[in-house]
Amino acid sequence: MNDSSGGLDLKAHIRTVPDFPVPGIRFRDITPLLASPEAYGEVIRRLADTYRDGGVDVVASVEARGFLFGAPLALELAARFVPVRKPGKLPHETRSHSYQLEYGEDTLEVHTDAVRPGDRVLMVDDLLATGGTVAACNRLLVEAGAEVIGCAVVIELEGLGGRAALAGCDVTTLMTYSEDE
Repeated sequence: MNDSSGGLDLKAHIRTVPDFPVPGIRFRDITPLLASPEAYGEVIRRLADTYRDGGVDVVASVEARGFLFGAPLALELAARFVPVRKPGKLPHETRSHSYQLEYGEDTLEVHTDAVRPGDRVLMVDDLLATGGTVAACNRLLVEAGAEVIGCAVVIELEGLGGRAALAGCDVTTLMTYSEDE
């Protein structure tokens, strides 16, 4: 799904901040969207409409901005919500997956009882850039026996390889930005 879906112009609620967090980066700030109940609600409605008949058992999101979209979407879909977190943030027994970053390594965790074999999981995040974090989440959930049926993101930054990193996963985005926007 693209921003051509009609209705409210969601891009009008995204602020572009130049040179943040480092020079040369154009940061896509979602806080104006979150401050608009109409725009925020529209994001959840559009994502829910895409997956409403998809048999979603679990909506999983990675901290922290992914939680802002995943939790209300799980409620809308009458699905369980599963937080994927950095190490040491979950209080119960966890399953972890480490993955390579451009300069180093990172690790993500879920509770061992977060998903069950055969659960149909929708992975949700705020932004898709290189796809490394979402791909790592997917792998963590699949290793736990779940089936990742889709990846839904609010914003996709084109040209950074995110879709390629998620090959085999049905990717839904609400807004796309090219490098020169």
